[in-house]
Amino acid sequence: MAKVVPLFSGSSGNSYYIGSSGEGVLIDAGRSCKQLENMLYENNIDISSIGALFVTHEHTDHCQGVRVFAKRHGIKIYASRGTLEAMAEKNLISAENKCEVIEDEIAVGDMKVLRCDTPHDARESCCYQVFTPDGRRAVIATDMGVMTEPVRELIRNSDFAVVESNHDVNMLKRGMYPPPVKARILSDRGHLSNDACAAEIADFVRCGNFRIMLGHLSEHNNLPELALNTNLSALEVCGMKRNLDFTLSVAPRESDGKSIIF
Repeated sequence: MAKVVPLFSGSSGNSYYIGSSGEGVLIDAGRSCKQLENMLYENNIDISSIGALFVTHEHTDHCQGVRVFAKRHGIKIYASRGTLEAMAEKNLISAENKCEVIEDEIAVGDMKVLRCDTPHDARESCCYQVFTPDGRRAVIATDMGVMTEPVRELIRNSDFAVVESNHDVNMLKRGMYPPPVKARILSDRGHLSNDACAAEIADFVRCGNFRIMLGHLSEHNNLPELALNTNLSALEVCGMKRNLDFTLSVAPRESDGKSIIF
């Protein structure tokens, strides 16, 4: 039985556990070591079951706790070469960490992890698809300015996906962020909006991915119910019924104790 546990999601930190049969991997560690440990404990996840930590990119909301957490628990860190270099330059990893570049895919115990590059304002960002021992596939795909065909294919060919629905465009444009930050978020190397996510989501369900979670919602430029309703509307227009043709939820900023079985 495979499961995904969204530990943290959003502007203040991101981390997901994907596991099956007593082994798993962590995608990002965007909170402090102590916060990560506490959340894993609260979700009854044995840290010794984590075979590796995969980092999507060097922004602190994805790797704040990487250096200390990985060192304390002897966990190997995987990321693109550009991400590892950027993290080293920012002292987000050290020589005491065990690090390895993932070029395309690697095996972690009985699991396999596939890397796919993403368009984001980072050195060499990517997302990951995880294959569990029982043949299930999950993908965490956030932090990208536009949806690319390789990422689409990963999501289509997964049993569960976290897809970015970061902001409402009108909230962002009217919000408190300075113009350069707004322009960055709206750019092709920024973040996917609710509308951009909604334009893709029916295709994912149509191609067989029935379990989708919206992730990385902005704290200031989005609302969970707004993201959910925007995407639900796009699915309903196509005649798809929630909990019959698909399941759709929003990743909590901090885990609510629920895991997704897929």
